[in-house]
Amino acid sequence: MFGPEQGHFALALACVLALVQFAVPLWGASRRDARLVGLAPYLAVSQLLALGYSFLCLVMCAVSDDFSVQNVAANSAVSKPLLYKITGVWGNHEGSVLLWTLILAVCGGAVSLFGRNLPDILRGRVLAILGGVSAGFQMFCLLTSDPFERVFPAPMDGQGMNPLLQDPGLAFHPPILYTGYVGFAVPFAFAVAALIEGRVDAAWGRWVRPWAVAAWCFLTCGIALGSWWSYYVLGWGGYWFWDPVENASLIPWLTGTALVHSAIVVEKREGLKIWTVLLAIATFSFSLSGTFLVRSGILNSVHAFANDPARGVFILALLAIVIGGSLALFAWRAPSLTSTGLFSPVSREGSLVLNNILLCSICAVVVTGTMYPPFMQLLAGRTISVGKPFFDAATIPLTLPLLLAMGIGTALPWKRAQLARTFSHLYAAAGIAAIGLALCFWKLSGILPIACGALAVWVITASVSDVLRRIGIGHTSAQGVWERMKNLPRSSWGAALAHIGAGITILGLCGMSQAEHAIVEVHIGETRSLAGDDWTLLDVHDYIGPNYKAMQADIAIRHNGKLVTILHPEKRDFTTQSQTTTEVAIHTNFITDLYGVVGDRHGTGKDTTYVLRLHRNPLAPWMWLGGLVMAIGGAFSLSDRRMRIGAPKRAAARNMARA
Repeated sequence: MFGPEQGHFALALACVLALVQFAVPLWGASRRDARLVGLAPYLAVSQLLALGYSFLCLVMCAVSDDFSVQNVAANSAVSKPLLYKITGVWGNHEGSVLLWTLILAVCGGAVSLFGRNLPDILRGRVLAILGGVSAGFQMFCLLTSDPFERVFPAPMDGQGMNPLLQDPGLAFHPPILYTGYVGFAVPFAFAVAALIEGRVDAAWGRWVRPWAVAAWCFLTCGIALGSWWSYYVLGWGGYWFWDPVENASLIPWLTGTALVHSAIVVEKREGLKIWTVLLAIATFSFSLSGTFLVRSGILNSVHAFANDPARGVFILALLAIVIGGSLALFAWRAPSLTSTGLFSPVSREGSLVLNNILLCSICAVVVTGTMYPPFMQLLAGRTISVGKPFFDAATIPLTLPLLLAMGIGTALPWKRAQLARTFSHLYAAAGIAAIGLALCFWKLSGILPIACGALAVWVITASVSDVLRRIGIGHTSAQGVWERMKNLPRSSWGAALAHIGAGITILGLCGMSQAEHAIVEVHIGETRSLAGDDWTLLDVHDYIGPNYKAMQADIAIRHNGKLVTILHPEKRDFTTQSQTTTEVAIHTNFITDLYGVVGDRHGTGKDTTYVLRLHRNPLAPWMWLGGLVMAIGGAFSLSDRRMRIGAPKRAAARNMARA
């Protein structure tokens, strides 16, 4: 019932349904045939059910140790824990592509179920575009990356999973990250549908923004989770390597953040229409491009799954159709999308335009630094490396004015602002930021960390100040404050939380710039000092895990003679994969992380020494706490009823009918 043949058949059926979902509603919309357009939601839900069944079949093959399936034989083993047999389904190339298509089908199903307030023709076109993209990936899955491919004779045991992936953080990182990637397919579909229709208005902006915010929330969580995994699993003490595949997730996050903000201007003022449509296309295009770069093997990365020219050529062709076709349509139809809303440069809209310019400038820097090495290798045969020094030097100067504008923009009114009145709302925030600057001079070294830290405090205090001003703190009674708090839109709370989260993350990054570390080789009982703490290796012992052998160290940390904690880092040997990994031990008080790693063992008997990596990382937890707060802010915005219900259907339908 849940075998590989059934899963393969269900995948093929889903591909056929996706093709029908692409063709029939578009044809019906061109003929204004309500019956054909009305089939789109049913086709989308049917495709989702077929893909869900196919994915469940692959999971059951992994759980039941069906090593006649090549994917299971290459990525699982009998001794593998059950959790990782399940999550390992998407820890490889074929399974991850199937997961990608499933999430895309979930997006189509969500539009079908929650987009009932949309005009029928618009919803039909959106679902058709989603169906076309889904069909492309399902054909890629069937023709070059079949997750149900059989192997004969079937081995008695599998090769096992990459030990680095056998961790809860990375087990759930891909689905969350992919949901962010694929979620931007919905704004992309809305953009293409709007270009076909030749109309973008405030209603369109209100329809697009919830989907963009939802995708942005998942992408934020996915990036933060991946960074956290790098920090506590890889054992090098860092959180962001500027790895090309890390950059591939950061690039659509930057343009997606710009999209979320520019959609507000479309909704409020009917401005930035062309720019917002272009951002919607660009964000999903960057998501697809990241997929191509990872799957084709062009980028060398520990994250890359495949290095197969056939797969690369197929995805390149898919990119050419999706991205090239949408940009060609944009070039043809964009001139008709004239903006009707006027606003002063000094206004809330003006601050959002500046926000977009700076975010896209940072994006351009990251794209250049990521793509320059492979292009130089292709064109000139030269191997060059672009790493952290370049990205830090190029992005931080652009981040500083972005943080400054974030604080000011919260106090600006729509359409036109008076600077004197605006700054009068920010005196308290500026005063606290000045205190923060003094603290940064005291605690941090380096002009850029000091400036970033002070501006992060500025963003946080300006966001809090804006909320306090809106609810009337200091200007009305306690009862009045309570009433204003209840009536303040959740989207306003969400925006404030998102900005506060960004400030917290920046503070965490500034703190990590002051991290101290040491690599030492010690005997059992020896002590080394780092940043005022004494680190003593108490003992080292071996033990047997479920599918590995481990060496565990006990490291006592004392401050001024008082025991702070005992860390238990491990080094694990996975015999099936002939691979060694490190298990980091971290003690945190949410202000500072004490971070220990045990390395190689040298010598024998009493002369045995052990290599230890010791870190003291100030404010490290704040980086991921800020990401969580940003995502919560986005969720708060989504809970606002005005965003969930969208624009009135009847009024929008009349506008569409007049087009």
